[in-house]
Amino acid sequence: MPNEGIGGWPARRALMSPNSTALLFEDESTTYAELSARISSLAAHLVAAGLSKGDRVAYLGPNHPAFVETLFATVSAGGIFVPLNFRLTAPEITQILGDCEPTVLVYAPECAAVVQMLEATPQQVVALSNPGPGEQLYGDWPAAAAAVEVAVAADDVALILYTSGTTGRPKGAMLTHANLTWNTVNLLIGVDVGADEVTLISAPLFHIAALAQTLLPTLIKGGCALITPGWDVDGVYELIAKHRVTWMFGVTTMYAGLAAVPQWESADLTSLRSLMCGGAAVPEELVRTYQRRGLTFCQGYGMTETAPGVTFLEARESAAKVGSAGVPVFFADVRLDRPGAGPGEVLVRGPNVTPGYWRDSGATEAAFTEDGWFRTGDLAAIDPDGHFRIVGRQKDMYISGGENVYPAEVENVMFGHPAVAEVAVVGMPDDKWGEAGRAFVVPAVPVTEAELREFLLGRLAKYKVPSRFEFVDRLPRTASGKVRKGDLRAVRPHLP
Repeated sequence: MPNEGIGGWPARRALMSPNSTALLFEDESTTYAELSARISSLAAHLVAAGLSKGDRVAYLGPNHPAFVETLFATVSAGGIFVPLNFRLTAPEITQILGDCEPTVLVYAPECAAVVQMLEATPQQVVALSNPGPGEQLYGDWPAAAAAVEVAVAADDVALILYTSGTTGRPKGAMLTHANLTWNTVNLLIGVDVGADEVTLISAPLFHIAALAQTLLPTLIKGGCALITPGWDVDGVYELIAKHRVTWMFGVTTMYAGLAAVPQWESADLTSLRSLMCGGAAVPEELVRTYQRRGLTFCQGYGMTETAPGVTFLEARESAAKVGSAGVPVFFADVRLDRPGAGPGEVLVRGPNVTPGYWRDSGATEAAFTEDGWFRTGDLAAIDPDGHFRIVGRQKDMYISGGENVYPAEVENVMFGHPAVAEVAVVGMPDDKWGEAGRAFVVPAVPVTEAELREFLLGRLAKYKVPSRFEFVDRLPRTASGKVRKGDLRAVRPHLP
């Protein structure tokens, strides 16, 4: 059987453009020829160290070329790559490792203290002691044998990504090689990615959006993936200017922060051809902020279990359809469970959809309808042109005085107030209305509850206006940028 997986992509690209820059990290570049050679060598070391087809390799650390090399080496050797959230605590990582049982754990120096506190570790634990890309992985492993030749089928599992756990214990979403390939095809149909692309990857690669929506499409097209360890607003402006960045992905908080600093008005952003945003509904005013700078800002909707693209707003409609999450990606079917009856749950079916959750048949069965559609748990409405507008999580909707209230709608309007930097709305029990809204606001400048209430009453029906406002320094978020609304519901209100 030939290798039908994504593990062969770097070698195929190296044949086409060996001297082009594949990765750029802290001014150190790696060509496609060099990347392919390092991946091939590392794959051989993994096999020599005992990795068999289907074994898991976990990676713990911030964005780094070693992440890319370990990913492709693992899957080319027939293994399953498990990227871990490096912000988790030792007990949380222990729980995940106990579930996926990796043969190898690779970790960065920044994570050494956490690794030392793990209750149990895999057979092989490899520390990245050298900041240089590639060779630091080898250590004292057995000498590498000949190049690895493992039969990998398109339907073999390539990744296990653990959900952020906003609803409880994290589940390991399995993504096959075919899931990732079809998602890449969908992305390339929706975005004109070129071989001259310089893609800024500052969002964490352990999250599916940065991995599958920017890294994989950039590499398959032969572009340059400019990787940074994390997000730094000042650093981003420097990188855009220095390397003429053409494409980037971010979540709402990243883009809001980029537009909130003094450099925003004067910085040269002419190299940017496309900006992609996802992870949560994007406030319309934030989109318009970027459009006023002449930038193409495209919103998409997806999730880990769909690898991740479900809908996408292409550049040609980004101005006319502000606030829309777009239409279904090319190779996927998307519908609502309540067509024509207002907002309904988004259901997805297609080659990009997960086969299920790792060793969790119960969760897998619950995630699909009887006829095979994946239940996203997200609510959306569809306009006459077929565009989806995400209105929130099904569990986040609340009923106030018999009326359905969708927090995303309220948040979108509140974000239009110049004093609101961030906002999250949750439903809370109320003696009079059954449930009422409670808004958590991160102010950009001082503002009062009365001012916000007056602003909303002119723009929303009265039952949608939160009954209580809480001013906070920050909102609790997952690593993917989503607000942990369960944490907010648990906050004791500040009584007047």
